[in-house]
Amino acid sequence: MRPGFDPTKPHSARVYDYYLGGKDHFAADRETGQKAMRSWPAVRTAVRENRAFLGRAVRYLVEEAGIRQFLDIGTGLPSASNVHEVAQAVAPESRVVYADNDPIVLTYAQALLKGTPEGRTAYIEADLRRPREILASPAVAETLDLTQPVALMLVAILHFVVDADDPAGVVATLLDALAPGSYLVASHVTPEHDPEGVGGLERTYTQSGIPAQARTADEFTALAFRGLELVDPGVVLVSEWRRPPGPRPLPAEVNWYGGIGRKNGAS
Repeated sequence: MRPGFDPTKPHSARVYDYYLGGKDHFAADRETGQKAMRSWPAVRTAVRENRAFLGRAVRYLVEEAGIRQFLDIGTGLPSASNVHEVAQAVAPESRVVYADNDPIVLTYAQALLKGTPEGRTAYIEADLRRPREILASPAVAETLDLTQPVALMLVAILHFVVDADDPAGVVATLLDALAPGSYLVASHVTPEHDPEGVGGLERTYTQSGIPAQARTADEFTALAFRGLELVDPGVVLVSEWRRPPGPRPLPAEVNWYGGIGRKNGAS
């Protein structure tokens, strides 16, 4: 066990792994997840829809936007269809830096997230709330060329940055460092379709020591995509973003918005 690591304290990445049916979580994570599910029983549907949105977003960026570089912050524990796997399946030369503030995530990422010989993957232990430290990381400099377009991935992470931590300033700092033609992919839990259920999840996380703040579509859009050109269909439920035809869950089962924005103009 890494020094300073406390398995009795839940972490959002491990709770998310529990929802996805993974095995890399502890009793504290399961307890938090089970309590949250009593308030919002469909949360497992929601996280699966969010994961599927991530895959569609990466495929769009590689296949249609020509992106070959990704900075994935709040990556979570390795699961199916990680960013580098989706990107490098289409463009083997794609390069990805993963960042998360859970040391267990870093350990598993280093062991499991192996890229193609043509591309590169790197992993850093970092906190989204300290964006300048992420940008100054040697792994970022060695893996990504920030003078060329990069896709910044903030998927299922911004709802863990409360207003007191200035999430808009965090996003702006990261985007300011990226070249024109870069993209932001973001998703965020909303209370709009099930206020009681999502409110209970938010309280459960907060009481467990995990800061959390659900936001409306307008609040999320203003926070993440101000000044960016939204890619069609804009900010929508993750279950609706360029989803192929077929059955889909109800909005109250998803409660999660997502979108992609493009940075234009001078850097």
